[in-house]
Amino acid sequence: MPPTSIRDVAKLAGVSVGTVSNVLNRPEGVSQDALTRVSHAIEQLGYVRNDAARQLRAGVSSSVGFVVLDGQNPFFNEVVRGAEDEASKHGIAILHGNTDEDAGREGMYLDLFEEQRVRGVLISPYGDIVRRLERLKARGIAAVLVDRFSGNGRFSSVSVDNVAGGRMAVEHLIETGRRRIAFVGGPFNLRQVSDRLAGARVAAESSGERVDIEVLPVEALTVDEGVVAGRRILDRPKRDRPDAIFAANDLIALGLLQALVVSRQVLIPDEIALLGFDDIPFAAAAAVPLSSMRQPSRVIGQTALRILLEETNDPELIPRQTVYLPELVVRQSTVKDAG
Repeated sequence: MPPTSIRDVAKLAGVSVGTVSNVLNRPEGVSQDALTRVSHAIEQLGYVRNDAARQLRAGVSSSVGFVVLDGQNPFFNEVVRGAEDEASKHGIAILHGNTDEDAGREGMYLDLFEEQRVRGVLISPYGDIVRRLERLKARGIAAVLVDRFSGNGRFSSVSVDNVAGGRMAVEHLIETGRRRIAFVGGPFNLRQVSDRLAGARVAAESSGERVDIEVLPVEALTVDEGVVAGRRILDRPKRDRPDAIFAANDLIALGLLQALVVSRQVLIPDEIALLGFDDIPFAAAAAVPLSSMRQPSRVIGQTALRILLEETNDPELIPRQTVYLPELVVRQSTVKDAG
């Protein structure tokens, strides 16, 4: 059975198709009698308007696509929430997909959003997708990078200074007397991870002390990978363990905490200090409250959506790079009497 059309509504209500269209789009210009008749017909027939067709005719979509790296990471959930808060002010819906750090899935979502002719795309990219975004731009679909600085300046971006964040994190660990610092993170083709390591090395080299930065790579930014890294550390003799760990994100840090404290009763921070990145909601509630580099996650999402709408309204705008400075939040995982 074919879906109910606007013509069916007009026929039942005894009005023209134009009147039904006015009721749906400009009800303030329709008489109360026509409004009542059309409303009753819509309810009786169960009519649902075809927004895709309406948007195609108008040339403007009421949806924005958002592609995130890891939908299980609470940081990205907060970023999406910020974009949704801003989008709701403009009557726009956010359609989002999780790539799980998979280039194939990333391409699938971009293809889908292109087919849906969304107004624009927010994306936390995996790898180099400049050419793909250029194709979207040629189709009239703007794109803004999220949680990634646009080094070539072709697209607007909203991110934090990850190099500065890595430097601030390790400076804090050095100030607490730590000299054997392990950086746990990966994969290193993620710009966020490599930048945080670069900042850690800057802090070590400029400290005036002998500070060693050991890199312990993991395959993903997950709790499970943090547990694996923690067990590798515990397999070493105590004298060969780091006295501090800087984790590339809070999920890894929470996994490390689980391995070090719950499984083997390592004293945090007495034996090993632990610091993460993102300051997700679970960080403060951990068994040992986790020190972390806080990102303004919701503000990142709000700002990215605002810039995207500005660029869809004026495609000639020059791309801009918005960079926030992360904030060090000190808790008991690095300073015993903190908080």
